[in-house]
Amino acid sequence: QVRLVESGGGLVQAGGSLRLSCAASGSILKINAMGWYRQAPGKQRELVAAATSGGSTNYADSVKGRFTISRDNAKNTVSLQMNTLKPEDTAVYYCNADLIRLSLYRGDYWGQGTQVTVSS
Repeated sequence: QVRLVESGGGLVQAGGSLRLSCAASGSILKINAMGWYRQAPGKQRELVAAATSGGSTNYADSVKGRFTISRDNAKNTVSLQMNTLKPEDTAVYYCNADLIRLSLYRGDYWGQGTQVTVSS
């Protein structure tokens, strides 16, 4: 079994900062990529940022220069530092991992989501 547990969401004023963290645990052989997605009410889930095990990162245009993703491969964790938050960043943020289990099954796994609300 694999679990992704997120923490760090909350309510913040526009211009403020939040840090999200996610820890993956369970029967994991290797995590290829870890990242963060978000879903605002009435909208589709979208990629916010992702990081590969090799250190490559990818960001949505809307968060470039404001958000920073970081991974600890040894601990199977990923964090998202969010600065200069805007009301349009309000959404449920989901941790995602593309990983290979000890059984050699490769799949996509999701956390339960954490709410981020940015007030104007």
